[in-house]
Amino acid sequence: MSKILITGASGGFGSLTVAALLKAGHQVVATMRDTAGRNRAVADELTKLGAYVVEMDVTQDASTQKGVDQAVGRLGSIDVVINNAGIGVLGFQESFTADDWKKLFEVNVFGVQRVNRAVLPHMKERKQGLLIQISSLLGRIAVPFYGPYQATKWAVEALAENYRVELSQLGIESCIVEPGGYPTSFMDNLVKPSDASRSASYGEISQMPEGFFKGFEQALAANPAQNPKDVANAIVDLIAKPRGQRPFRTVVDKMGMGDHITAYNEHLEKITSGIYNAFGIGHMLTLKK
Repeated sequence: MSKILITGASGGFGSLTVAALLKAGHQVVATMRDTAGRNRAVADELTKLGAYVVEMDVTQDASTQKGVDQAVGRLGSIDVVINNAGIGVLGFQESFTADDWKKLFEVNVFGVQRVNRAVLPHMKERKQGLLIQISSLLGRIAVPFYGPYQATKWAVEALAENYRVELSQLGIESCIVEPGGYPTSFMDNLVKPSDASRSASYGEISQMPEGFFKGFEQALAANPAQNPKDVANAIVDLIAKPRGQRPFRTVVDKMGMGDHITAYNEHLEKITSGIYNAFGIGHMLTLKK
């Protein structure tokens, strides 16, 4: 069984994933912000399930390092990191200010890098480890009204791609999980643009973001097969696979987008392999054990 650290454990896929990991017999450090305040109830619940809850703010270097140090102190080592913390948006891309974008990138991209930098020295010392980045199908394609969020997930995809090849010869894996849209608390906490006045200039489509989102909520309600527990189970299954045999990308979706993205991913993998082999670095796509 693995020793696992997961960020963003207070909601969305986080708490479900912690529960699924514990049920599978893993040891889990569940990190989140405000464990003594607004997240106290979920922190207590996860503690009762057997998780070790740690305060961590992935937007702060010191908090991230302290959280990782506490996790190592508690578990002795870290086998797997699940970068799950994230926030989404809803609105016209133009309406989001530079500060709005900075807020999103601090959590969704820079937070991932902070956690990885804090944990990688431990993994390199042991010559093994697994980084799991929770991306999104919107990290592969773009749809309107989620622009800044999509930009962060496209960035995470590139980040994970580079870690995959730069760490492979050190025995460390980097994998991506790409969920579709799911009915979780993530949907309830979407960031709206600070400069809403810009939206009015879009005329007859100015109200379209809210309508688009409501339509998607209705589609989710009509498709109970789109169960967020599937994402948690996919993460558990990914961890359970043997080292070196884990797929780089795992798509989780039952809304019709997943099959198209899977085909896209398979094609990209062939392109990547061809380019790497042409440059004589094809071996970097394979984990060295």
